[in-house]
Amino acid sequence: MKREQIGFYFNQSRCIGCYTCTIACKDWHNLELEVNWRIVTTKEQGKFPNLFVTHLSLSCNHCTNPICATVCPNNAITKREEDGIVVVDLKKCLGKDKCGAVCKNVCPYSSPQFGTEENARMQKCDLCLDRWVENKKPICVEACPMRALDAGPLDQLKTKYGNIKKVDGFFYSTKIDPSIIFNPKTPSKEI
Repeated sequence: MKREQIGFYFNQSRCIGCYTCTIACKDWHNLELEVNWRIVTTKEQGKFPNLFVTHLSLSCNHCTNPICATVCPNNAITKREEDGIVVVDLKKCLGKDKCGAVCKNVCPYSSPQFGTEENARMQKCDLCLDRWVENKKPICVEACPMRALDAGPLDQLKTKYGNIKKVDGFFYSTKIDPSIIFNPKTPSKEI
């Protein structure tokens, strides 16, 4: 039986780069200033008056084959059987000073995060597991004023939104297979 895989959908054409998703995540999870489980980047192309701006909102992509889990020396990072969400066991995590933050170094999406304290433990998006238990979407999805984010079983997201795996500014790795799909923003004119 195939396991259900929970993932994200991001509609780049709706995102205005307001950072509400990032702030809501920081607030909900009480993250310190230096830690961001969701990161928004902006890319500008062209010259006035022919400008094209895109934003990309990313967090942990809960990959089908998470490379962070394969390199963790203490098996602190695992993929849940029931939904494919990649989680961190803080009791098992050795901390960045003892392991060299190998998980952060191999993740192409910069998802593993470490605080500033000595030997900080790894932390990252867990798709708001506390909210899933209550049948609620992750706080970033709920907070987005432009409804550019969604989350749920990937099969359902693909049926609803399509199956585009690539967008400008995002490296899609077939080896680790990130659990995210996109609606890319395309320029209306040649830039």
